[in-house]
Amino acid sequence: MEVATVAATGSTNADVLALAATGAPEGMWLRAEAQTAGRGRQGRDWVSPTGNLYATTLVRVRPSDPPAATLALVAAVALQEAIAVHGADARIKWPNDLLLAGAKLSGILLERQGDAIAIGFGVNVAHHPALADRATTSLADHAIHVDPAVLVETLAEGFARWLARWRGEGIAPVRHRWQERAHPAGTALTVRLPDGTALDGLFDRLDGDGALILRLADGTSRAIHAGDVFLL
Repeated sequence: MEVATVAATGSTNADVLALAATGAPEGMWLRAEAQTAGRGRQGRDWVSPTGNLYATTLVRVRPSDPPAATLALVAAVALQEAIAVHGADARIKWPNDLLLAGAKLSGILLERQGDAIAIGFGVNVAHHPALADRATTSLADHAIHVDPAVLVETLAEGFARWLARWRGEGIAPVRHRWQERAHPAGTALTVRLPDGTALDGLFDRLDGDGALILRLADGTSRAIHAGDVFLL
């Protein structure tokens, strides 16, 4: 799997979507050594200095594919597996963040234009930003030293394999692996919903479409399709 690398760009996701509009094929990868306008979920900036991993791949969804939103789970299990190859036992937090020793190690951003979905991966390899609302960490903080160029090759191979399973077998094996590598059932969570409200409960499972099922104090369950999740 060939990965194109540039020294710096604004956003690898933006670049890949622009290339998709001109006919770029599924399976292309673009890595930047640094970004000047990196983006996270819900419009956040993603601090992108040299030394970390910033890479995006392109998927072109087909009518026969499982729901496109479940590509978030494919990306999460592929990244968790790639990190594990290099010695880090990271856990997945819904929908696709990785936590190492309870602190945020990475983020994944999916953006769509037509049949093209750019899947961007950001991993704190050498260093991590200080964030006001959550703990963060890097691989280097845990004495794991890997070249981002090597890590992205591992990721590209694993993502291609999981994408093929998603297409050929459906979401079930992906969801199973996600749940194996995530925080266990019964973990206490707070979910900040898009409308600004917060909801506390216990992690139950993922539903068939990848939504988070939260068990509430009154015994009912709530399906979460969008929001920020924090472990309590």
